[in-house]
Amino acid sequence: MKFVLASGSPRRKELLELANIPFEVIPSNAEEILNPDFPPEQQVKTLALLKATDISQQYPDRYIIGADTIVVFDQQILGKPVDKEDAVNTLKRLRGQQHQVMTAVAIVCTAENIAEVFINITAVTFYDLSDQWIVDYVASGAPMDKAGSYGIQDAGFELVEQIHGDYYAVMGLPIAQLKRKIAELNL
Repeated sequence: MKFVLASGSPRRKELLELANIPFEVIPSNAEEILNPDFPPEQQVKTLALLKATDISQQYPDRYIIGADTIVVFDQQILGKPVDKEDAVNTLKRLRGQQHQVMTAVAIVCTAENIAEVFINITAVTFYDLSDQWIVDYVASGAPMDKAGSYGIQDAGFELVEQIHGDYYAVMGLPIAQLKRKIAELNL
């Protein structure tokens, strides 16, 4: 297989399978450090490229796909929750509001000097949900490993009133955009 997914995310794996792109999973262990001096768009692109470059150093002849997803509200990045209280507080901030989900994807092949990065930005608006619904959702454990403390593909779908953009990008991988980029690069 010529493609490697530099992510252990089961959602990204599922989406890449849906796109019928043959690949192998080799998660990156690169340390993800956000730099608050840079705008969110630049930070998410940097993290996607970091992951792909990390794996490309080990497999220079393969096409490495790295991705990163962040949730942005009021120009502030809302990462994965540190605990249940953090998840509840994040969801309370987002309820009844619109935020952005930014997913960046990098395709790197060291041997061919390829380092392409693109970003997908999707606007998501939440319903104004009750405190009890939020507490129950957080208690399920579903939001604990997800940027912004929710997953649109699980019970978090009940949070979403509107989405303007790519549903799959909110899940973690804009597969239509990725397939187009792969075709554009003649991979």
